[in-house]
Amino acid sequence: MAKWTPKHEAPEPLEGPVVATITGGTILWFVLFLVQLPFYGWFDDGGHAWWVWTCLAGGGLGLIGVWYVRKRDAAIRRAEAERHGSA
Repeated sequence: MAKWTPKHEAPEPLEGPVVATITGGTILWFVLFLVQLPFYGWFDDGGHAWWVWTCLAGGGLGLIGVWYVRKRDAAIRRAEAERHGSA
């Protein structure tokens, strides 16, 4: 089988409001958890209690994601400032 080779150069990755996007998603997960919490008995009776805990896990992992992307954003800004400072 022949090795696949790309026909054109890959585009540059898109940079957007990453911190705001991850923060918004994290807030959404926590809101979904809080909305479902009063109905926990109904979810548990139907065998769907994992929905509630999935939302909590999504919020918790989102907090890790917010921490990560804030550190990443700060590192990118520092590298950019160093590059412009030395040039």
